[in-house]
Amino acid sequence: MSRNRILIIFAHPLYEKSHAHKALVSHIPESNYITFNDLYELYPDFNIDVKREQKILEKHDIIILQHPMYWYSCPPILKQWIDLVLEYNWAYGTKGDALQGKFLFQTITTGGKKENYNSKGKDRFTIYELLEPFNQTAQVCKMIYLPPYVIHGTYEMVEEDYEKAAKEYSTVLTFLMDNKLPVNGILDQTYLNDWFQKQQQS
Repeated sequence: MSRNRILIIFAHPLYEKSHAHKALVSHIPESNYITFNDLYELYPDFNIDVKREQKILEKHDIIILQHPMYWYSCPPILKQWIDLVLEYNWAYGTKGDALQGKFLFQTITTGGKKENYNSKGKDRFTIYELLEPFNQTAQVCKMIYLPPYVIHGTYEMVEEDYEKAAKEYSTVLTFLMDNKLPVNGILDQTYLNDWFQKQQQS
């Protein structure tokens, strides 16, 4: 059986203080088909090795940007990574097709509750709307942008909640690794979480 190769681009400047991401990372399945790329650990000086990152991207089918929501966007090193690694005529442009057809989505944690992220909530926009720049980046690079996998309300979570969320994430990663993605069914969802729950129920 053909399996998907998954690359997790991880960015958290305060990882040692993050209960949620510590739990998520600790439950990433150990597999030759999953690569964990910790940007802050690899590049503490922000001096990103562009060619190394490009070679890794070329070898994987599903790219996951895993990070906390920082002011409705991503931590600075991930923005730096996007700016430098996704080069013209490599990732986009008339000759840029290195990422064509690859899947991209984000695994995000937020302190805010899910009900805050809508037109009537205090955050005014849905998570999907706030991530539109990433969606457009994927489109320019000819990638398939999937709905985000989101863990809300981390400020109010206790150890059992972190553990539950991490186990669910591990199950999702295993499923994505072992199954062909039915794109249409996924793109109809707001969250990847919702799509996955439907897969489990069917």
